[in-house]
Amino acid sequence: MMLSLAPVEPLPAQTLLLFLLQTGTLLGLAFLLGRLAQRLGLPSIVGELTAGVLLGPSVLAHTAPAASTWLFPHNTEQKHLLDAIGQLGVLLLVGFTGMHIDLKLARRHGRTAAAVSTTALLLPLGLGFLLGLALPADLKPSDVDPVIFASFIGVALSVSSIPIIGRVLVDMGLINRTVGQMILVVATVDDAVGWLLVSVVTALATTGIGPQEIATPLLHMAVLLLVTLTAGRWTVRRVMHWAGRSDSRGSTITAAVVLLVLSGAGAQALGFEALLGAFLCGILIGACDTGEQTARLQPLNAVVLAFLSPLFFALAGLRIDLTSLFHGTTALWALAVLAVAVASKFLGAIVGSRVGRLGRWEALAIGAGINARGVVQVVIAVVGVRLGLITTAMYSIIVLIAVITPIMAPPILKAAMKRVERMEEEMKRERRGHAVRDAREEPEEPVPSPRRD
Repeated sequence: MMLSLAPVEPLPAQTLLLFLLQTGTLLGLAFLLGRLAQRLGLPSIVGELTAGVLLGPSVLAHTAPAASTWLFPHNTEQKHLLDAIGQLGVLLLVGFTGMHIDLKLARRHGRTAAAVSTTALLLPLGLGFLLGLALPADLKPSDVDPVIFASFIGVALSVSSIPIIGRVLVDMGLINRTVGQMILVVATVDDAVGWLLVSVVTALATTGIGPQEIATPLLHMAVLLLVTLTAGRWTVRRVMHWAGRSDSRGSTITAAVVLLVLSGAGAQALGFEALLGAFLCGILIGACDTGEQTARLQPLNAVVLAFLSPLFFALAGLRIDLTSLFHGTTALWALAVLAVAVASKFLGAIVGSRVGRLGRWEALAIGAGINARGVVQVVIAVVGVRLGLITTAMYSIIVLIAVITPIMAPPILKAAMKRVERMEEEMKRERRGHAVRDAREEPEEPVPSPRRD
């Protein structure tokens, strides 16, 4: 006999109303403040995070507590709705970041990039780990192993942010300079390793520390990478090729979203963050791009950058409680964490650049470029607070670093690049870039409208 299942009740009207109001308010203010930040010469992420800060416990909860409690109630179901759309947005954003990685460029500058990437990753990782052990108890969750906490702090301080760095290099006209490309390669390597380390640390946080607990996530990581390089690579290439044969852009967009989401699900099933799966899948999608694919994915890219991404960062700002930084010695520890984060990246870049036989001004420029944390560090901080690995105060400190470092990068880059000689190869690359851009900006011939009899 067949049993009929009771229908699931729809979303309550009040819950839906609040969700729509929350989304509209966060997105609208994030858009306005993001545009204002751009006018001031700052990355838009600064304005988008500020939108969340103004509407969160830092400002609105103190200036208008009744309105804050009504618009953003402490309701698990309500928060999960916003978190779900934010997670989808950042998953697609990380996937697009992977698509823009130039593997040929990485191979061409492999030796120097390897030297800089190694030191620029290990020094912040090691110093961040030691700092994590030294932080006071009120900045650490009481139920998290101190080694796991310190490891997470080290990983959070070691990453860069490809989207922010790329935007800074484009705005400053450095994207075609050799130093600019080196910055991108180093950031790419550090981000890729950073995501791997985040996944290992979060896996250890859920299983504990021991020989078996350490071996299991490493084994799962090996399985994930093996599947990515074999069956995953073949599947992505075949699916994107099949979608590209369609006359509609929608086929390519749908195929890319399905691949990114399912790759995220696969990584999540293995005990890693879904973002790692999306990142690896994005690299595979970008590797099989012949040029037309990028144009087909532009509508999706626009939706992610204009809607889902600003909403995610506004939600990240909503979790920041700046008032928590003014208790006791927290402000002094925040300055210490910022100093270690910035100095370790500069020191790592300088040491690696000298090993790779780069000049001191090139080393300074690379250090300034890879110091821009931004998007990736915010994402990692959100992962940490969502899993209970860091406190609200520690989360606020990490996000503040992500906001401050992109602001300090442009002036240092500008000063250093004035002393770096422009090479003939760079001028040829710039001329090719201008030619491509001019060709794209040429108006197309008008298409005659069909004649009506």
